[in-house]
Amino acid sequence: MSEAAETPQASLSPRLEAILKSIPDRAFAGRLRKVYAAAAQAIARLSDMDLVKYETPVVDSSPDLSLWEEMAPVIRDTVVDVNALLNVIREEFPVATGAAGPSAKGMEGSAGVLQEAMRQIAQGVTQLGEAMRNPSVVSDRWTLLSEIQRFRARFREQMSNLVFESVSTFGEVTRAQVVPGYEVEVKAAVTVRAITSDLARIIAARLKKVREAEPEDVQWNAQQLQTELDAFGRTAAYRNLRAQDKRRIVEMRAEVGRLAILPNPARPELVAVVEQLDEFVRGLSAVNQRQVLIIHDREVWASCGVRLERALSLVGSDLAGAAKALAEAASSAQSLYGRDGELDAFLRKARKLQIGQLPAPELKNTIETFQGLLASLDVM
Repeated sequence: MSEAAETPQASLSPRLEAILKSIPDRAFAGRLRKVYAAAAQAIARLSDMDLVKYETPVVDSSPDLSLWEEMAPVIRDTVVDVNALLNVIREEFPVATGAAGPSAKGMEGSAGVLQEAMRQIAQGVTQLGEAMRNPSVVSDRWTLLSEIQRFRARFREQMSNLVFESVSTFGEVTRAQVVPGYEVEVKAAVTVRAITSDLARIIAARLKKVREAEPEDVQWNAQQLQTELDAFGRTAAYRNLRAQDKRRIVEMRAEVGRLAILPNPARPELVAVVEQLDEFVRGLSAVNQRQVLIIHDREVWASCGVRLERALSLVGSDLAGAAKALAEAASSAQSLYGRDGELDAFLRKARKLQIGQLPAPELKNTIETFQGLLASLDVM
């Protein structure tokens, strides 16, 4: 039995089903439902591949053609999964709808979105095939993994846009309400941001200690850093990193490991390695520019602002209610962790803070501090 046959049928969200039921033309709605079901299935299939098992703990510059044999089924399944959706669109929407009546505009707009999405996704399949015929790609393990990961992520994004943009012609919706797999995608991005932010703090602290280390403490610091990188390698954030970012971690982990087994490693050499690592890890904050996080952060920012306004209005009349609203805002804002250093420090403190036991003046100051931190975020 093929892997595709073993994958359970993906379901549509309640909001997506509600919009489909609201479309007067039931035949059109049925055709659209088939496309959305196929998109949900494809997104799920393209999301469930764990690339970690194909990685290697070392970086070898020699050609690695054996990986091609390992990855060939993954590449084949990627193309099959994408083509399955394209075939449904071609079958259900071969041409413009030609609809008439009050709902015609929405139907024509939706069909137009599907046609354009089909063209772009089909172009991506062609580009994937070209990349897989490039010797410089298929002979290097990390480059091949990176390219497969990049194409699968792009296909998922295009399919998500296909659903969101086509259903938006029938009513006001958010991506969270209608896009299959959206919550999983957001959670993965939030996790990467949070854990890599903590890693950046750990590396910065280690760099300070290495610079100040006595000669007899250099090896110990290298060993500690090795342990810290190993711990990061076991996190969900590491699993969700881009393959090329993992490659850099593996390269620098090897350098640290080499120094950790030397009886008297030179401090300048370890400092140079940790400085490179520090710069690289800080660069991982570019995850904030991912569209899925930009949209998520705006929504969380707005909802936290509303809760804090309510909390401030209740300080003088309902201290328990104000504390509850503040606690809800702090809990929600934890998904912003990693976006801003000062906000991160506040959120770490908030995790330990007994908000319900704060006296009115301190509660008010905490709310206003929180508001100021949110106001300084560039989320628009």
